[in-house]
Order: sequence, then structure tokens, then C-alpha cells
Amino acid sequence: MNADAGAGVETPAPPRSAMPLFAMNGVTKRYGGVRALEDANLAIGAGRIHAVLGENGAGKSTLIKIMAGVVTPDEGRMLLDGALVAFASPAAANAAGIACIFQELSLIPDLSVADNIAISNPPRRFGLIDRRAQRRIAEEALSRAGAGNIHPLALVKDLSLSRRQMVEIAKALARKPRILILDEATSALTAADVTKIYGVLRRLRADGLALVYISHRMHEIAELADECTVFCNGRSVATFVAGTKTDNEIVELMIGREYNAVFPARVPRAPGTASPLLEVRHLSWTERLSDVSLELRAGEVIGLGGLDGQGQRELLLALFGVLRGTTGEVLIDGRPVDITGPDVAKRSAIGMALIPEDRKTEGLMLPMSVRDNLSFAALDTLSRWGVVDRASERDAVDRIVRLLAVRTDGTDLAAGSLSGGNQQKLVIGKWLMTKPRILLLNDPTRGIDVGTKQEIYALLHELAGAGAAILFYSTDYDELVGCCDRVLVMYGGAIRRELVGDEITEHALVSSALNIGSEPRPGDAVQSVRG
Repeated sequence: MNADAGAGVETPAPPRSAMPLFAMNGVTKRYGGVRALEDANLAIGAGRIHAVLGENGAGKSTLIKIMAGVVTPDEGRMLLDGALVAFASPAAANAAGIACIFQELSLIPDLSVADNIAISNPPRRFGLIDRRAQRRIAEEALSRAGAGNIHPLALVKDLSLSRRQMVEIAKALARKPRILILDEATSALTAADVTKIYGVLRRLRADGLALVYISHRMHEIAELADECTVFCNGRSVATFVAGTKTDNEIVELMIGREYNAVFPARVPRAPGTASPLLEVRHLSWTERLSDVSLELRAGEVIGLGGLDGQGQRELLLALFGVLRGTTGEVLIDGRPVDITGPDVAKRSAIGMALIPEDRKTEGLMLPMSVRDNLSFAALDTLSRWGVVDRASERDAVDRIVRLLAVRTDGTDLAAGSLSGGNQQKLVIGKWLMTKPRILLLNDPTRGIDVGTKQEIYALLHELAGAGAAILFYSTDYDELVGCCDRVLVMYGGAIRRELVGDEITEHALVSSALNIGSEPRPGDAVQSVRG
């Protein structure tokens, strides 16, 4: 049984009916010579939460695109209420009661929340959009999504990524679906919003909706799912009742091999044994950053903890020269530097690289090729007299593709055709091409599978071992515990606490993130974060 969030009582899932509400049998989809899905099967029942698990590239995205009418299968059949169905378009799937919340947001930034929620079918009066009715629909949908504190007239571009994700969920619920597909719907949410969504999903299940839930966070599956189906290499390899297999057994089904430890063994480092590679003194910016001071040494992996929106993203952007109007001082190798932009930050004398929060909009040029994306940040080192040395570029790109094990049919393929995990590898690889000494990472494993996460953790471990200094923000406490030598917990734009070694526990991270008993004393803010 699952506990309804905040209700204080347990609400059991209704028993599964004999006939599924929706079923896919023997579904196959090819893209050229590549089979994205092969003989895939899935059956979901009304009033159930069905988790779909698998690595990036396992076929999950193709599966839900077929369900949502975005893609037409080459073989197989789909049944809704026992009757054969085929969706020629997303509108046809919506009309049948299927709504999908994709991992990559579909909102239009310059429109209001209400405009976005009702964009596919706005209410009309005398042939014009009825603004009052549209606002009422938006308010009801936001309330149903547990986001009643978002103003329906706010512009989407003014909302944080977490708030935008809540609007995306409300937009889907406004269609009053019978089947709701959620693709990594919590990956961009704050811990408080995730708790709200748990309650929302349980209420929807109790209302009789069928929910298809895709997540790489195993604790979410354990918390919510009634049944699970695992995909590997385009095939559905197992379906089972949630709770009947261990996490390790599930992961082994997903990756098709024995599962090793998630995080590489940490090498103990004595703090303060070397001069700082990066030093920040009293950095401030508007009301978002307040007197931030820290030191980062070669070979260290330093985490940034705290609730989302406490200044972590702004700190990384400020260090990379993106923000204007910052005050304070940044030193590289003990010398003050004026980082006026990313072009300055990436110069060899500084050697800084930033892995951004949103790979789709901030990290990649999706229509362009894998090669162009990987070489873009390093073009100045790959060029002679303004002309790109294609041989050098090809060798460098091939080296990064091999190093990161990027799964692609060629470097001329568009970056947007790769799976999410492989796109994230491109973002990291693009900056590794510049041979950085300092890596700034903004939630780099958000929305990617456990296998790819393992590879990224191992890569960070290797880079640190080779002398790179890494500043690593993550919304996943397990990552901070498993990867970091120290964690600097931020609250209200300031660093409130430093955790070192065995002090880095989930309990300490949560209490520090909530600023419980961690108010800094006057005059000790700088000292508390120096190694």
C-alpha cells in the first residue's frame, strides 16, 4: 500500500482488472537499419501506476511516442478498451484520452501559463478566446497538479525550471485524460514539489486514471508503482509486480549485465594540502548570491547542496562569466582574474568549463551534427588562421566519442536524434575538448539512466584523479554523498554549512538544506568553507 502524501492514511491501489485499459502487442519500430523497438509488449490497467524502466536508448521514448500518436509503429497492434486503435497524430491520441508529459518541455516561454495550458483548445466566446474561462481552466488544472501557487497570468519565461515542469503537468491534466504518460516528470522538480506530485498521482490513480510512469529514480518507483515493465535494447524483457524484485535485480535487467557499485571508491584526500586552484572571495549578485566564499583544489570534487533555487545555479553562472554586475573577487592559481564572459573563462590560463542545467536549450545545437556540437567550444584550438583543420577535428571528435562511449551511428548524425543520456555525454564531451582544469556541473545526470550515470560518475572520478577541480551541483542527495569530498550547502544565496568526508550524509544534507541549526555566526562564513 502507498501512503497519500500529507494525508496521514494509506490508500491502497485498486485491484487490477482482467482486461487492461490499454495494451501494445508485438510493436516494432525501425529507423533505417536501427530497430528502436522490437516485438515490444505493454499492458496497463485503469487505476494503476505502471512504471516503464530502461536505459536511455532502450526504447522507452519510442514506446511513449507511439502511444501518444507522435510516431507510427511498423508492426504490432494497440488496443484501447479491447478495441484496435491507431493514432495518426497526437490530436488523435488526445481525443482517445491519452496525454503525455514529455521530459523535454513543450511550453512557449513568451506566453502566459494560462495560454500554454489551453493552447491546444482554448475556450471561445463569439469567435474570440474567452480569457476569463481560460484563466479559470488554468487555475483548476494548476490546483489539480498541486501548483495552485503559480499565477495563471505569469509568463512561462519568468518561471524556474521546476515551476515550468509543474505547468507542463497541469497542461496535461487540463485535457482530462484517461491515460497519463509521465516521462521523467519529477527530474526538474524540487523536493517539495516531488512530494506534491506523489499525492497528485495517487489521487489520479484513485480517480481511475491509468498512469505510465518513466523514471530513473528507483526510490520513486518503489514509492509509487503498482507494476513495472523493463526494456532493454528495444525489447520488453520483464513485467512484474512492484516490490517483488530488488533494485539490483531491476538494474541488471535494464543494463543486460551484472550491476556493480554505483559510485567509484573515493580516495581520501587530506584537506588543505595544496594551494587552491580556484578561490572565490565575498561573491555577491543582486539578492540571489550573498557573500559567497570558497576554495577548490586540484583533484577535489566539491558538491553544492541545498534546496533547488538557493543560488547554486547563479553561483556557477557567475563563475563562468555569464552574469553581469557581480561583486567580489575570483582568483585562479592565487591570482585575481576578471572573467567577463565564457570566452574568457575557457581560455587556457583559466581553463574553466560549465555543464549547463538544460542540455536541450543551453548545451547543444540539436539540428547540428554530433561532430559540430563536440568541436564547437574548441574551434579556436582546432583552427589555423581562421580555418578549421578537419583532420585534427575528426581525430579529436573520434577520441571523445570513444572516451565517453557515445552511442551514435556516426558523427554526422544530428545531435537531436540521440537518446537523452548520449546527448548529455555530448555536452560533457564538448567541454572536455577544451581540456578544462576546472569543471562546473549543474545537475549533470538529471533525467538519464543508471548505466549512463555510472559512466559519468566514473568519468568525474578519473578527471579528478588526473588533477581537475570539480564543483558539482546536484538535486540528488545520493550523488552528493557518493561523489563528493566536501559539500557546501546553500540557503538563501549563501553558503550555510560545509560537510566533509563522513559528515556527508543524507540526514545532514536535508537538515542543512532546510537551514536547521546551521545559521552562520558573524565573521565565520569564510572560514567555514575553506579546506
